[in-house]
Amino acid sequence: MWRLSVAPMMGWTDRHCRYFHRLLTRHTLLYTEMVTTGALIHGNAAQHLFFNEEEHPVALQLGGSEPADLAVCAKLGQERGYDEINLNCGCPSERVLRGAFGACLMGEAELVRDGVKAMVDVVDIPVTVKHRIGIDKVESYDFVRDFVGTVAEGGCKVFLVHARNAWLKGLSPKENREIPPLRYELAYRLKNDFPDLTISVNGGITTDEQIATHLEHLDGAMIGREAYHNPWLMSGWDAKFYGDHARPVMKREAVELAMIEYMERAHAEDGVNWYSIASHMLGLRHGLHGARKWRQVWSDHRLKPLPPREVWAMAQAHVGHRDAEVATDAPVSTH
Repeated sequence: MWRLSVAPMMGWTDRHCRYFHRLLTRHTLLYTEMVTTGALIHGNAAQHLFFNEEEHPVALQLGGSEPADLAVCAKLGQERGYDEINLNCGCPSERVLRGAFGACLMGEAELVRDGVKAMVDVVDIPVTVKHRIGIDKVESYDFVRDFVGTVAEGGCKVFLVHARNAWLKGLSPKENREIPPLRYELAYRLKNDFPDLTISVNGGITTDEQIATHLEHLDGAMIGREAYHNPWLMSGWDAKFYGDHARPVMKREAVELAMIEYMERAHAEDGVNWYSIASHMLGLRHGLHGARKWRQVWSDHRLKPLPPREVWAMAQAHVGHRDAEVATDAPVSTH
């Protein structure tokens, strides 16, 4: 299940984004944005946990540190129908530091172990952990090895390793995704030291070639920003990495039309505005002629009062003729 996955990304991987991604890949595991235990226990749990049935396999990522609260929320996630519960031990922002969850939990491996055990005890679906390779300037492999070993004692068998340190002070979340160096070799060492655990790597992965290289050493690869900004990359994954050649790849035009239908359905069912959905598919024509003007139409705030099919017709005026020349639907060369 963890061979390929799309990373949980705050502000991006909501249910509309996941529905879009599922049109491109049937088998890739999709993750929610992080949902805090406090939001589920004290807020509108039904709203936070809602997802489209088409999204399976889909995992719920929780943010929290209190074992009892994690257990309650994991059970809610299983009851709602999620395929996995994931604990966030990788987010480096100061907001989550104040909330005692995210990457700072890597310094409290026993607490994470206890939280994992509390969840494992109340659900039948996998409980997994997403984490960094270290925090701040602690760059010793022993640190992440001991963290994984301790947490595994609680019943976690799957670790999603963002192969950068998290600097809890001095860097923004964006800088934390770019400045600490990537050290994939530490994820590889974890697999060697814990051969019975499932280890997937995350961070800086942008091509199928990189994915294939990681899969030579590990059980899985998790792709983040590249999947969001260049989603067409996912269209070949079912065949390349899952051996599923039976399901034909949808053309970009068919994907876009399917999203129009989804926009209409979401508005009818929940009153969702089309532009909050369209923002997630702006990378669909990445690299093709007319893509910039096509994006401009879909992101033009002046068009918000129009129904999505009218906006789609306007966007189509900027594509099609030259795109049709690209028979393979591959990006046009810029040489």
